[in-house]
Amino acid sequence: MEEDKPKHHFFHHHKDGEKPIDAVGISDTTYSTDGANDYTDSTTVVVAEEQPDYGHEEREHKHREHLGELGAVAAGAFALHEKHKSQKDPEHAHKHKLEEEIAAAAAVGAGGYAFHEHHEKKETKREEEEAEGKKHHHIF
Repeated sequence: MEEDKPKHHFFHHHKDGEKPIDAVGISDTTYSTDGANDYTDSTTVVVAEEQPDYGHEEREHKHREHLGELGAVAAGAFALHEKHKSQKDPEHAHKHKLEEEIAAAAAVGAGGYAFHEHHEKKETKREEEEAEGKKHHHIF
């Protein structure tokens, strides 16, 4: 019987991928006697549902938005660099123009990703406010 019980640790170490459960629990143990066995043991544990962490989610979207902005700036700078190289190196101008166009497309894509994450961040903030009970009234 002693082997079946979970071991208690002094520190809150969790395996990879496991999150601690916020258990607001009620433990109920009942013992009964029947003819075949001395007693039967049944335990009921009620665990509260875990609330989503909107603040963490909002910070993640903000971080990803900044990464998208950084990618857009870096790709734009590389496109300008390739444009300059195409003017300075007429022998390989075609190659530099292609790389400039690819970098410009990457900059647009990164900007679109930043825009998407910005709206995801706003959506998360709106969900958090709705969960807290605040309402948005659109007058116009």
